[in-house]
Amino acid sequence: MPPTLAPGILYVSREFETAHHLCACGCGSKVRTPLGPAEWQVDETPQGVTVRPSIGNWQFPCRSHYLIQRGRVVWSDQWSEARVRAGRQRDQERLQAYLDREASAKPSSWWARFRRWLGV
Repeated sequence: MPPTLAPGILYVSREFETAHHLCACGCGSKVRTPLGPAEWQVDETPQGVTVRPSIGNWQFPCRSHYLIQRGRVVWSDQWSEARVRAGRQRDQERLQAYLDREASAKPSSWWARFRRWLGV
């Protein structure tokens, strides 16, 4: 990522699975969104970039909340502290479920398969 971000530009690094941009409200805060199946996703289309899910900058003084759809900012509603906590909890659960699925889908080592075959 460049050390200085330009307003209105979404910087995406597929290699490092992250996207950065300046907050859409204009406050100048740098927003980092990790990319992945259980986190944010970036879709590139001829109409522009879409980022899912919404971006809630609850840790910034501006507390802005928006979506980036087809290269445009679409403002969303403000969330209460309780809703932010619930959203963060849901995100953690979704990430943990994804990690659990990934771990169980990986093939076992030959030693683990052998031990299961032995019943140990």
